[in-house]
Amino acid sequence: MAEMAVDAPKPPKLVLDDFIAAALSGTPSELHPFFESFRTLHTRKLWHQLTLKLFQFFDHPASKPFRVHVFEQFVRDFESKINQLRLVEMGVKVSKEIDNPQNHLTFLTSLLSRIDTEKAKEAHVLLLTTIAHAKLLYGDLEGTRTDMDSAWKVLDNLEGVDNGVNAAYYLLAADYYKAKAEYAPYYRNSLLYLACVDPATDMTPEERLVRAHDLGISAFLGDSIYNFGELLMHPILDALNGTPHEWIKKLLFTFNEGSIGKFEALAPLFPQEPILQENFPFLRQKICLMALIESVFKRHADNRTMSFQTISEETRLPLDEVEHLVMKALSLKLIRGSLDQVDQKARITWVQPRVLSREQIGGVAKRLEEWVNKLSVVEQRIAPEVMIAS
Repeated sequence: MAEMAVDAPKPPKLVLDDFIAAALSGTPSELHPFFESFRTLHTRKLWHQLTLKLFQFFDHPASKPFRVHVFEQFVRDFESKINQLRLVEMGVKVSKEIDNPQNHLTFLTSLLSRIDTEKAKEAHVLLLTTIAHAKLLYGDLEGTRTDMDSAWKVLDNLEGVDNGVNAAYYLLAADYYKAKAEYAPYYRNSLLYLACVDPATDMTPEERLVRAHDLGISAFLGDSIYNFGELLMHPILDALNGTPHEWIKKLLFTFNEGSIGKFEALAPLFPQEPILQENFPFLRQKICLMALIESVFKRHADNRTMSFQTISEETRLPLDEVEHLVMKALSLKLIRGSLDQVDQKARITWVQPRVLSREQIGGVAKRLEEWVNKLSVVEQRIAPEVMIAS
């Protein structure tokens, strides 16, 4: 049944009793209560309750071979009477049972032609996104991008969007950019996808592991990603624990701390991820930039004029490469300030905010304590003068 001709015209008008009788004789007994409920709810025109019962049916493992048939022969009879987003969600679920690529796309595009896209914008976005994802799986990157852009034009103007619709779009965008090897947009869209789902219940352990792994790789290789905070706080990284990829999690924290020593200690593992090994010079520059940021961050705001010699020691770079590194940090807007090439000093006025590790938080706490102590000394010194003035 799953390979029925989905490009056929609309089926003949439903004869409910005939449909139910055929279903009861052609399906396992464990599915029979569903069909009896379908008969009752359809007869009483209880479309909402019927929709809920259909979702239960489509989620039942035994329904797998019959899903497309039930959707095409039964649901299509009353599809205009039910919530269009729920209808599309059903259609998306059912379409997964159609293996033939052309039939799969025809099924989805046929459903799209029957949706009132002006009134049911969320349904429109979900269906466009699903069609785009199908094209991506079949290797049509150009078609994927066209449908993805069309879906975004609608989605960007909607408010209070269903989480499932947002999740479908961001999953599509992430997978598209993964196929294009565009690391920064993959990273951003993957995190947006994770914000729309509950990884513990909506993703399999394998999906969590792949997503955590790919997020780590994209964080390292994204040429505009120098703040890993949102990823480091996300439980998705726990999927790497106890796996051969656990070192990637350690490397993420190493970059966040700007620890060149730990980076060099983990570098021998890079051949396990050939793409990291191939991009080693870029990663070396990136960890040097992170070390510079960390070095600036650790200093008091009134002590952020650093000599090139100091920066060389902090980043383990040759002295003649320091100026280029600072200019790179300025151009990436990781820091603000100026260079004094004559005195060979960098005056830093601002450093990019970042998420801190426990050790870094301890450093901040220590600086706050010193600041409070300074205030206390000042207070003790001026207190007598304040008393006299009063």
